[in-house]
Amino acid sequence: MTTPRVLDGSSAGGQFLRTALALSVLENEPVRLENVRGDRPDPGLAHQHLAALETITHVCDADVSGDELGAETIEFEPGLETDSDRTGRGRLGGGEYEINIGTAGSVTLLFETLLPLATALESPLSVTVTGGTDVAWSPPLDYLRYVKLPLLRRFGLAAACEIDRRGFYPAGGGRATLQLAPSDLERVDLVDRGPIEGLRVYSTESASLAERDVAHRQAEGALERLGRDAEPDLEERCETTAESACPGSALVVRLDHGTGVAGFSALGERGTPAERVGEDTADAATRFLEGSAPVDRHMADQLLVVLAVAGGRVRIPAVTDHVETGCTLLEEFGIDVDRERDGETTVVSVPSPLTGKR
Repeated sequence: MTTPRVLDGSSAGGQFLRTALALSVLENEPVRLENVRGDRPDPGLAHQHLAALETITHVCDADVSGDELGAETIEFEPGLETDSDRTGRGRLGGGEYEINIGTAGSVTLLFETLLPLATALESPLSVTVTGGTDVAWSPPLDYLRYVKLPLLRRFGLAAACEIDRRGFYPAGGGRATLQLAPSDLERVDLVDRGPIEGLRVYSTESASLAERDVAHRQAEGALERLGRDAEPDLEERCETTAESACPGSALVVRLDHGTGVAGFSALGERGTPAERVGEDTADAATRFLEGSAPVDRHMADQLLVVLAVAGGRVRIPAVTDHVETGCTLLEEFGIDVDRERDGETTVVSVPSPLTGKR
């Protein structure tokens, strides 16, 4: 293994790991990750992080050490052929893969690891994952399907997500497939937010909760709370009853505006009325409407790797810990990241992305 770039994750979580692996592949550069998930109560690789590492290892034929549960140090070297036409970066083949996380670990977070790789693909990539589709501490699958992917498609990402079955905590057992095609991303410009053009509600219940009408009650709670901000002719709703190995529900509210989309989500919890789940999600949407950023808080840090690849500017609601550690990671790879405070928001910009660095 050639000398790797050493990255310290002592003040970061799983997002740092996922982004570092993606950038390692895109730059065709080995990395050594130390103190993996160092600021978490249970540091090191959990099932979902190990699954992401194993998946990206297979996809790019990498050499890896430390690929075991609880590992806090990982060495990863992509096994890509050099493409002289792409400034020395690697060529990534596609193919079809099936992954079983083995727990209710997040399917959506594993997919997040792979999304940036579309810019290095030479042929389509299909990855089917079994695990948790709607679980705590990660975006519900409908946030990926109806918020993040539609937003990224505006900038050239060719991606789709199909779901076979839902997987709620603790049993998991959900199954979904991510389809990626070779993509050239356009420079991102998400500084101004246009007028609200649509309100969409995606509410899902497991079949075991259908008699209690959970999906409908979640949606109603959200729409009633947003009634003062939303116009009826802009509303759309999708209520779904899904087979699942254990009870659960999820809700995603999507706001379409002139330059993009924003999303807000919540999971049902035992003892929490379904209407309250909807109201809490609506409250997050209302806070967004009171501000001026075109993206929601959770999308802000997820877009950093897109800026690294394509360049551009994004106005974000706040510089969270995830954003701060993400910017630091990009700078570790030699990518300049500018952060300019503008009132209550911050404009994050990458003037020289990976595609133009050399």
